[in-house]
Amino acid sequence: MAATYDFPSDLLAGQEELHQVRAELLDLLKRLPWSVEPLDGFSDDTSWRRIERPASPGWSPDEQAEVEKLRARERELAVFVTCHRFWTEVTAPQKVDARMTLKQSAAPPPQPPP
Repeated sequence: MAATYDFPSDLLAGQEELHQVRAELLDLLKRLPWSVEPLDGFSDDTSWRRIERPASPGWSPDEQAEVEKLRARERELAVFVTCHRFWTEVTAPQKVDARMTLKQSAAPPPQPPP
């Protein structure tokens, strides 16, 4: 049976926001063109699988700024969660289990595929 941990509320909130920011970033990246800069499309059938990309109009300055803002927030939250003072109270053998428990306790429910 897995151990239970008394996570501080700020750590739980940080992990939950980290999940939300990562989901937002993933959703945004899925909607954006495949290339940041405008590029012509291409087709390559010389490798083990065919690769095709349509022409990309690139990302607008607003889209680039939004991606950078989300990535910066993701980094801040990752540092906050991994460097939280709570981890000094957990013994080395328990840290992996505690980290996985935290990630799962604050994880959003899985989304069905579109």
